[in-house]
Parts: sequence; C-alpha cells; structure tokens
Amino acid sequence: MTTYSSRNKSGLASKTVKSLLLGSVTTLAFAGLAAPASAQEADELDESQVITVVARKQTESLQEVPVTVTAIGGDTLDKFQVNEIADVVSRVPALNVQVGGSGSGGQISLRGVGSSNISASFDSAVAFDFDGVQVSTMRIVQAGFFDVEQIDILKGPQSLFFGKSASAGVFAIRSANPTRDWEMAGKASYEFEENGYTIGGHISGPISDTLGIRVAGQYQDIEDYVKVQPGTPAFNPDGSIRDSRGLSNFVGRVTLQWDPSDNFNANLKLNYVSNRSDGADSHTDISCGANGVADPVYLLSGAVVIPSNANCNATDGLYGMSDGAAALVSNVPTGSGGDNTKFENGTPFGKTDIFFGRLKWDLDLSDTLTLSSVSGYLNLDAVDTDCYAYTGQLAPGVPGNAGCSDPVNKTEQFTQELRVTSDFDGMFNFMVGAFYENRDIDFNTSQQGVNISFLGADPVTGFTYDWYKKQNTKTEALSFFASATLDLTDQLQFSGGVRWTDENKVSRISVPYVHSFLSATPAFISSGFFSGPIEFSDSNFSPEASIKYQATPDINVYASFKTGFKSGGIDNSALPSNSLLGFNDPDPAVRQGVADALKFESETGLGGEVGVKTQFADRTVTLNTSLFYYVFDDLQVQNFDAAAVQFQTFNASQLTTQGIDVEWGWRTPIEGLNLSGSLAYTDAEFTAPFVTTSGEDINGRSAARAPKFAGNAAFDWTVPMGNALELGLNGNLQYSGSYFTNEDSANDHKQDSYVSIDGSISVGDPDGKWKLSLIGVNLTDKIWVNTSAGRPFLEPGVGDDEVWTQNRGRQVFVEAAFKF
Repeated sequence: MTTYSSRNKSGLASKTVKSLLLGSVTTLAFAGLAAPASAQEADELDESQVITVVARKQTESLQEVPVTVTAIGGDTLDKFQVNEIADVVSRVPALNVQVGGSGSGGQISLRGVGSSNISASFDSAVAFDFDGVQVSTMRIVQAGFFDVEQIDILKGPQSLFFGKSASAGVFAIRSANPTRDWEMAGKASYEFEENGYTIGGHISGPISDTLGIRVAGQYQDIEDYVKVQPGTPAFNPDGSIRDSRGLSNFVGRVTLQWDPSDNFNANLKLNYVSNRSDGADSHTDISCGANGVADPVYLLSGAVVIPSNANCNATDGLYGMSDGAAALVSNVPTGSGGDNTKFENGTPFGKTDIFFGRLKWDLDLSDTLTLSSVSGYLNLDAVDTDCYAYTGQLAPGVPGNAGCSDPVNKTEQFTQELRVTSDFDGMFNFMVGAFYENRDIDFNTSQQGVNISFLGADPVTGFTYDWYKKQNTKTEALSFFASATLDLTDQLQFSGGVRWTDENKVSRISVPYVHSFLSATPAFISSGFFSGPIEFSDSNFSPEASIKYQATPDINVYASFKTGFKSGGIDNSALPSNSLLGFNDPDPAVRQGVADALKFESETGLGGEVGVKTQFADRTVTLNTSLFYYVFDDLQVQNFDAAAVQFQTFNASQLTTQGIDVEWGWRTPIEGLNLSGSLAYTDAEFTAPFVTTSGEDINGRSAARAPKFAGNAAFDWTVPMGNALELGLNGNLQYSGSYFTNEDSANDHKQDSYVSIDGSISVGDPDGKWKLSLIGVNLTDKIWVNTSAGRPFLEPGVGDDEVWTQNRGRQVFVEAAFKF
C-alpha cells in the first residue's frame, strides 16, 4: 500500500479541502436565498423527494423534526459498497467507528463522546438501534449489513425516546420491507486489493392481499482482509506460512408484513449473521515510539525477553501480528474458548453467530389512539482468539507472541416496548410507553497476564495459561416515558417529556483454574474461586423539551433541551489477583469494599441544540444547520496500563462538547446531477480534573477522536445515453482534521488531518433492470489511526512502543447487479 509521506503537502491539501468545504456551504446558502419557494410550489413537489426519519418513535419528515439527524439512503450505501458500520464515517463527519477489540468488539462515538472498544461491561454511549430494537452489545459492529432502506444518525442525547444507552446519540438501521409487487434482485462483486467477493440478493412480494414477504441473503469472503508483514512468524492451520488474515460473513433475513385489517398491521423480521475471521486483531499495527526501536516483549521481570518482529512502519498497511509462542498456547484450559481448536497450535481465529428477531405491530384502538408494540430478541455467541503482545519471534520464523486470550462472549437479550400514541385534531397530542430489557452476558476467557508457562506448564493440569476466569452479568431494566406536543399555533409547536429508568445488574465471578506456579504465591487466588453476587442498581429521570417554529413551509427553526443517561455497572476486566480474596472475608464491610472497587457509576449528559432547517429554489436546495452544547459528567473510562498489564476502569472528569453541524444538498439544474455535503466543527475537551493511569491530569485537553473540523462533499450524476443506457458517476471526498487517539496524557498520539476519496462509475438500464459498476473506496489508500495505547509487556522506563488501530486501505470493486 502507498500513503502520503510529506506532511507539508498533506497539510496544504487538508487546508485547501477545508476551505473548499466552507466555501461550498457559503456559496450554496447565498444561491439558495436568491430563490425561495412559494407554498404553492412546495405543495406541488414530488413526494418521493421527501426524506422521512424515525427520530421520535414515529415517522416524520427530516426537514420538520426538531432533531439533528443525518439520513443515508439505501441507494447511496449500494453505490459505495457500504456494508459495514465503519464504512459510514465517510458520510458523517462527527462519527467515529472502530471495529475490533477483545471485549466489547467495537466502538461508536459522536462529537467526541463514545465508550471503550475493550470493556464488554460498558453500554455504548451511542445506541445501536436495529429496526426499532436497541442492541446493547457492540459486537454487532463486527457484523455486516445489507438490503438496507436507510441509516439515520441522531446526534446528541436521545434518552427520552431511545432510553438509557443513547446518551450521545443513536445509530439506527432500517432494513428493507416487502414490496407491493413481486421483484427479484441480485448483485455480485469482486474486490481486487483484498481479493474478496460478495454475492447477494433478495426476492420480495405479496403472498396474498394481506401478507407480504421479503427474503434476502448475502455472502462475503475476503482472502486478504489484513495483509501480514513479510517474514512474520504466522501460520495457517495446515502449517503453511500465512501472508494475510481473511474474513467471511453471511447475513440472511426474512421479513413478513401482515395487514389483515385497516386498524392492525404487524411486521416480523428474523435475521441470522455468521462471521468467521483469522483472529480478533485486524488492522492493528505497532508504532515504535520516539526511540524508533521495535521494543522487545519483556516478561517475568526480564527473565524472558523476546525480540520484536515489528518493522517500525505503522502506515504501510502491513501488519506483523505473530502467532502465540508454543509454550503458552499449546494447552488451553478445559471448557475455555480456545480448547480443542486450532488456537492450541498458535493459530488465531474468530467466530461470531448472531440470531436477531423483531416483531412490531400497531393496533388502532380508535380513530385517535394507536397501541404499538416492539419485541426484540438477540442471541449472540462469539469467540475471538489472539495474542496481545502483538509481536514477538523467538527466532526467525518461530512465533513468540505472548499475552494470549480466547474470550467467549455469549449474550442473550430480550426487550419489550409498548406505546400509546394519540392523533387528535386539536392542539394537544401525546405518547406514553414502557420499556423492559432482560439481558444475560457470559464473558469467559483464559488469559496470559504473567506468561508463567515460559517457566513450565502447570504441573497438575498441564495447562499453559495463567488462569481461566468466568463472569456472568444479568441485567434488568425498566423504564416509563411520556411525551406531549402542543401546537400553540399553525407554526409554533412545543414538545417535551421525561423518561424514568430503573436498572439492576448482578454479576458473579468464578475462576475455575489458576496456574499452580501463580496460586502458590500470595499475589494470586487459588483455583475454584467464586465471588458470589455483586450487585449494582441505579435510577434516573431524563427530561427533554423542544420548541419548533415553522417560519415558512420551507424554513424550520428549533431549539431543544436534552439530557442523557448511561447506566453504570460491574467491571469484567479484574484479574484473579489477591484483591479478590476479600470476597471470602467474614467481615461484610471488607466484602462490600471489594465489590465496590469493581463498580463504575452511571454517566449523564445535559445540554441542548439550536437549529435551522431550510429549503430553497423549489426545494432543490437544502441547508440544515445546528449549534450544540453538552456537558457529560462521570465519564465511564477504561485505560490500559502498559506497565501493570492491566485495564483500569473508572469514572472520571467532565467532558464538554460544543460546535456546529451543517448539511446541504442541491438538485442542480443539470439533469441528473445532485450535490451534497456536510461540515462539522466540534470543540470537545475535558473541563474538570482528570488524572489518568499515566498519573497526568489532562484537564483542558481535547477528547479523543474529536477533530475540530471534519466534512465531506459528494456528487451523484446520472446521464442518459439514449433510451436504453444510463451512465452513473458518483464521488465522495472526506476530510478530517487532526485529533488525539487516546485519553491518557497530553503527549498521546495525534492523528494528522487527512483526506479520503471514494468514487464509482456505472452503466446500466435506465429502469434499473441491470447495472455494471466500477467502485473505488479510499482511492488514495490513506491509512489513519483510530485509537492508540501503550503496547503491553514493555520494559519499564525503556520501551515506548504503541498499539495503533487503523482503517482499511484502498478497495476497488467491479460489480454486476440486476433487478426485475
């Protein structure tokens, strides 16, 4: 892969792009102001141009809802091969997505606010809403998606309508529904850079006058998802040298739409996702730090020192993740995720299976009242094996990676929401509802924290891991919410409401096995440890209020006050050290103290937005702007202490985020040419003392993954080529300013500003019966850093290597599609 090597050239390009983005918005605004649409003209416009969103648990026009929303249609997703959540960031400047991690499996942040990609005990600050059901586990970001009608990104706290895990926003996916007429569609693509192919399609139509069905499926296989650095001691299960890590996934969905009468309808969706990979680590590289040296893996106070195989080029798109040392991985504890698998030969792998079901129905109780129900069920079973020294070779070609683990994450979740919504002719309307969640999470893993088996396998069991730890957490959440709208005049509307949430969690830790060499010391507990129940509970009121003034049919001014709430819980990263022995102490105060040390408190947010949504020139020009200010308290933070090889989970500080969001679109006078874009200015920084694991107070520093400026500009041009052919040209330019990639010190790695370009060209039938496309994603092959942290197992005071998680490089597809 190639990357930009000149910082001066990159900086100049970034400044130029930023100026162009700012200039395009300003020019567009003045152009649009010159030709406002009349009310009569607005009424005559094609309704197909109206974008709807579900931002307040009901379908509303994007231009009328008093919420800052970015909506991305299914056509746009198809044009640019967007089939992963991480691919959406090029269209939403304030969004950051990281895929991977041995705990939660992923992370979504908006406007600088998000949650750790490591801790499986954290709920996400940005709620993931799939077809109206909130999915609490971020493992879902590893799953692909397709056959999507629309993606909505709701910015800012959304606790009133989306509950406890929407303190920073909502990422909502709406899959496609059955069609009124029978149709069949399919597509197949091949990708050249990663050597992957995708094939999928759907069939949809009416079974009867009242019942419709849609069956959709997609399979993807990528051979070179991660390209392994040459010379890396990594092997396939058959013993051949591994030069890449692959990925495959299958997504299947059945949707039934039932409309038996005028006052009742139901929609059932059943989804299955199967994901297979060659390890938990994907695009994770080693930066050799200020000393410029690939630091060795330093174990057992220097008794074992393993040379690194990192090449000190962290932006070349080649990854040196070696296999685990044979002395460490050859005998996994019985019952653990890597037991009796290829991981016992040192070969990492990943496997995730997800079943998701959702039943939604609406019953008109009368002409003015509707009862709605949304039932959701999720069953997730995932195991990801890998080694987290990230590097190491005992000799050329001999794997020496350490810090291995095989976490199993099993999640079963049931949710139920009931709502009653009014539709009165008068000025007053309301919505009242209740929500219930029952969730059961098993997070079990064998780990290498000390790597004691370099001194010898356990003499009793023969196992080569330091310990096998199991943790089960059960969650019950109940909430009630109510909202009301008052149409004070034909143009002025006030709305507000409140949600009350009560959440209870019970966690139990058991340690079936601890290596005999460790349990013989006073620093560790013995095999067979059990903690008993560890309980956490909290309740919260989350009020919200907004006012909207429809100045004209095309100018909507709004202001909102919002609050956010994200429940606390019990950490699942505690090591089986002697600190857990207090659970067996006869003194209740000691037991309570040990339990409290594992808990983290709830996170809250408070603030508001002021926005203007406008359309001009017969609604061919759209310009939406919002200003926001939010303060988040008791941030849930998890930092990695590279010296202690331990995650530290705690509440810390205060984060204040403020800024401006601008989105625009223009259906130009040129036939088939549409322009669009967005610009985000975000000032997110810590505004209270925040002493991190480094011992440094970063009060006043910017938050991680929060560039001051970010934006995108896109065009879509459809050009007729006679009566039988149609040419399509599409492009998207993404710009991101610089940002910190960690929250540990003032010297954390800072990603430079960058530009990424996507584009596509297609030719096909004007009615969409067939299409051939050439699609390029990240055409400049730009590699950037999402997160960074100190690499585990460094020599204290000497080593300074860091672990960088990064994006995918360039992708080039050819695709053939049909529809009839």
